[in-house]
Parts: sequence; structure tokens; C-alpha cells
Amino acid sequence: MPEIAEVETVRKTLQSQIVGKKIQKVTVLYEPIIEGNSKEFCELLAGETIQEMKRIGKWLLFELDHYFLLSHLRMEGKYFLKSAADPILKHEHIIFTFQDKSDIRYHDTRKFGRMILTVKEDLYKIKAIQKQGVEPNQKEFTTEYLKAKIAKKNLPIKTILLDQTIISGLGNIYANEVLFASKINPFRKGKELNDKDYKNIIESTNQIITKAIQKGGTTIKSYTSSLGVTGRFQNDLMVHKREKEPCKICQTLIKNEKIGGRSTYYCPNCQK
Repeated sequence: MPEIAEVETVRKTLQSQIVGKKIQKVTVLYEPIIEGNSKEFCELLAGETIQEMKRIGKWLLFELDHYFLLSHLRMEGKYFLKSAADPILKHEHIIFTFQDKSDIRYHDTRKFGRMILTVKEDLYKIKAIQKQGVEPNQKEFTTEYLKAKIAKKNLPIKTILLDQTIISGLGNIYANEVLFASKINPFRKGKELNDKDYKNIIESTNQIITKAIQKGGTTIKSYTSSLGVTGRFQNDLMVHKREKEPCKICQTLIKNEKIGGRSTYYCPNCQK
């Protein structure tokens, strides 16, 4: 699933390629991706110009003249910029055709992605946006904040880090990497952490996400090259997808176990 670094990379790429373009028409080929009436969705977007690309957590925000179009890529959503004359491929479900005869096409093999259209003043009335926690590198992301959110939780810290109401945008890849960098065992309960652990999580999260964004995210099976973007952070991964490979620090073999149904990679020696 694209996480904060991958979504930010898509945002920056779309910002440079489609801002200023006017939508001529929208074609919806798979309606469940749209929340609400798809016919009204198409009618309202026709004639709107893309003013800016923004992001909140894992949500892409297309800022238009009168609306925000929210797009969540979920497991395998991608955007492709094409000519309107190009043939429509099997998994291209939503097509935005611009007046210059170019398209931006939403491609989603698993069809899990979601789009929401709202008037600008109602953006923070959308429940998915209301529930977002702080993001890495925001000034509100402090030891005090994290302690208040985690200190009483009886859940594994790995599960807690995936809660978007606590840290917005963090997903499975970076949660694994953050815990390794923080030297915290992913099975430890939130209530067992101390102030040093909170500080380590904050510092590791900020550093890892900053570096991942600089490198265009992590290219794996569910996030491959789209819009000409291929991530390079996979070369920096310390534990994720490295099961039975030697730890880069201590040479102990990396383990992969399920926590909350998610593959959790860790070093049993460095993360005792």
C-alpha cells in the first residue's frame, strides 16, 4: 500500500504535471470507487481547473476552483498521464480528460481506492480527514503527544503505529523500519514504553520519512512506477521484506511474524 512517502511523491509529480489544466469531462468506469452519485461527480467536475495538489496523511487532495477531490490509493491505486486518444486499459477506472486532450487516469487492479468530492469549506467535515492524527515532522509530533496517545494502550506498538488517528500516513513498511531504528520490539505493548522510546520513535520516524520522500518512496509490488516515478528507498530498507536475511547491524537473521494480520519484519537481537 502506498504510504506517506509514496503519496507525497505522487502529489509532487502531479503538481508539476497537471496543475492549471481544465477538466473537460470525467469518465467513471467503476462506480464503487466514487463515494456518492457518480453522475453528479462527473457533472460537478466538468469545467473545473486544478489549482494545486495537496495531501493529508495518505489522502491526495486535488484542489479545484470550487471543490476538493480526495483520493485514497489504498492497496494498488496509481495515476497515469496519457493522451486522450490512447486506448483505455482494463484497470483504468476513472478518467479525467483535460481541454488540452490529455488524460489523468486512475488505475487500480484491486479496485479498493476511494474518491470523495466536497466543496472546499466542508473539507474538515469529512470523517476520514477529521480522524487524521499528526504527521511526521509536524511541530505537534512531540513526546508529550505520543505519550498521551500510547501510554495506556495494551496493544503491540506495531499495531499502534499503524493507527492513522495517532500518526497520519505511517504504514506497514515504515512502521517496521521505525521500530528497528528505535530498537523497539514490535510486540511490546504501548503501555510498556518509556520517554526514551517515545523520543526514539519520533526521531526515527522524522528521519526515515524525510529520507524516503527525498528518494521517491519505496518501490515494491503494490507501488510501482507511475507518472514516471520509481522509488529508491527500498535500497535503504533495514528489515522490511528481508526475512531470513542477515541483519545489517548484527548479522542475526531477520524474522517475519504477523501482528494484527500485518507482516512484521524485525531483528530479534537488535529489537529484544
